[in-house]
Amino acid sequence: MAISTRERLTYPLVRENGGHRPATWEEALDRVAKGFQAQKAKHGPDAFGMFSCSKTTNELNYVAQKFVRSVIGCNNIDSCNRT
Repeated sequence: MAISTRERLTYPLVRENGGHRPATWEEALDRVAKGFQAQKAKHGPDAFGMFSCSKTTNELNYVAQKFVRSVIGCNNIDSCNRT
């Protein structure tokens, strides 16, 4: 599928009643934030981990590690910089 095709999604979908429905970006991001908070409360921050790509920008890797360390509260991040 090409990027410019008419079938390309331009809005988020959320699961509801065994299917998916269109949602606003605000609703979708709120669901993600609540899901992260619920898992952190249930299992603790060390249950979370993030992989980042060594081929992305330094700025994006910095934001990713800052999010994991500051928001989630753990150091479980790997940017695969060994290759």
